[in-house]
Amino acid sequence: MKEKIISKASDLFLRLGFKSVTMDDIAGEMCISKKTIYKYFCNKEVLIQESTSAVHKQVHELIDSIVIKKLNAIEENFEIRQTFKNLFQSSIDTSPIYQLKKHYPEIYTNLMRHEIDQCSQYFRDNIANGISQKLYRADINVDIYVKFYYTLIFHINENTSSEKEAQQAELEALEYHTRAMATPAGILELEKQIQKISN
Repeated sequence: MKEKIISKASDLFLRLGFKSVTMDDIAGEMCISKKTIYKYFCNKEVLIQESTSAVHKQVHELIDSIVIKKLNAIEENFEIRQTFKNLFQSSIDTSPIYQLKKHYPEIYTNLMRHEIDQCSQYFRDNIANGISQKLYRADINVDIYVKFYYTLIFHINENTSSEKEAQQAELEALEYHTRAMATPAGILELEKQIQKISN
């Protein structure tokens, strides 16, 4: 039952927002009493903590499932972006990350600490693969480019309240990041991926 509550709560929080979803809403959606929820979670904040951890785990399992396909480095980044876009389709236009930061800053800070570590490693691996595939230049400073990219992405998510705007800015950041590193072959692959999105 605990896992079912976390799953339903995660879905509602991402679709309707961390602030607006109440324990009554979750109980109503699951056709259980609020008392049942409180048996497992002493308050909404604890449930949000558990839900964000579950979503964090789900996100990284999805990334792993894409990485295992052994796509080229640029295609991999675009597929991950599309997966994120599908996962964070909300009924409201306010970005879930922005809401979390605004209303539950402590939970947000803890989540981001883990996120930055894991994302940095993923970005580093992606750049190394892109260099070996001759899609990224061999002379780039990998650590600096990793830092540039996650600073861009996290800044967008922390400071853009509209989910639609955040997703558009993330796409622009991905194009910017890729162009900065790309070889002529990488630019061709990038244009191919952009064309795919606009079709």
